[in-house]
Amino acid sequence: MTELMSREEFRAALYAIGERQYHDLHPFHQLLHGGKLQKGQIQAWALNRFYYQVSIPRKDLTIMSRMDDPALRRAWLQRVLDHDGLTQTGELDETKVGGIERWLRLTDGLGLDRDYVKSLEGLLPATRFAVDAYVNFVRDHSLLEAVASSLTELFAPSIHRERIAGFERNYTFANDSTLSYFRKRLDEAPRDVEFGLDYVLTNAHTAEQQQQCLRALRFKTELLWAQLDALHHAYVTPNLIPPGAFVPADMEPTRYSR
Repeated sequence: MTELMSREEFRAALYAIGERQYHDLHPFHQLLHGGKLQKGQIQAWALNRFYYQVSIPRKDLTIMSRMDDPALRRAWLQRVLDHDGLTQTGELDETKVGGIERWLRLTDGLGLDRDYVKSLEGLLPATRFAVDAYVNFVRDHSLLEAVASSLTELFAPSIHRERIAGFERNYTFANDSTLSYFRKRLDEAPRDVEFGLDYVLTNAHTAEQQQQCLRALRFKTELLWAQLDALHHAYVTPNLIPPGAFVPADMEPTRYSR
């Protein structure tokens, strides 16, 4: 049995997972941030990532349903509000606009039909399976593991800063509207992770619980990596777009044969 780590050792072990396998290291992201992708490939990324965005409130509400402490539920509720927002689409109070609406501004700017994006009809099969697996994970595992799985937020600010800079430098669609999701998360993610990290560090009382948390965080990083594997396979190389998935106008995909 692995020995119980100190709080600082446990913290370092959590951070080490991101340094080793966070999805900012994936070749697809390196192409995306480096200005190497065509518009249609970026459309495919934004379209598929939208399913992750709209599922975050589902994930967080599932976690909240596991919480007995009202104070803990109140603290976690902010995550839901961050994505769902506090205003109807079209109202002008930017302080109340949620992450889902901000992501739709990105897909708008990329020329995707908003109703098509929201329909989820063009998703890659792997996207749907990976995101659903995340929601199922927080439902089926302990509350501590569910909270630990959210700690990819530890590594999110750096990828958002890299993305903002790369998009502004390389793509004409980049503007205040299309980049508003990423800029907003620079403020929200550190707040969320401070709370979640403290919860995990405080409530993992045994060596086994610490290992469960590490496995949960690895699962989340692998889930994010798998989504990019699917995008790279479908839209970069070998460019095999599954039947029914989104086909960019500027791409001629290799077709599957029977």
